[in-house]
Amino acid sequence: MSAAEIAQRHFKAALAEAKAAGQDSDSVCRALLGLVVATYLETRAVGDVQSELRFVADHCDPDTDFAFMRP
Repeated sequence: MSAAEIAQRHFKAALAEAKAAGQDSDSVCRALLGLVVATYLETRAVGDVQSELRFVADHCDPDTDFAFMRP
């Protein structure tokens, strides 16, 4: 099982548990994002974590094509 598959399984379970507890998905996502950032900061520099988050934010529009540089 890949890392992405493991994460997806647990993410879906967290959303289902939150729904059963009357919590909205935004709150769960925000809490999980905070945990991810805190875990990153245990082994990575702040600038590196910021760069990772910027990359995700810059590429989150599903309607935008990725521009790849070619030599």
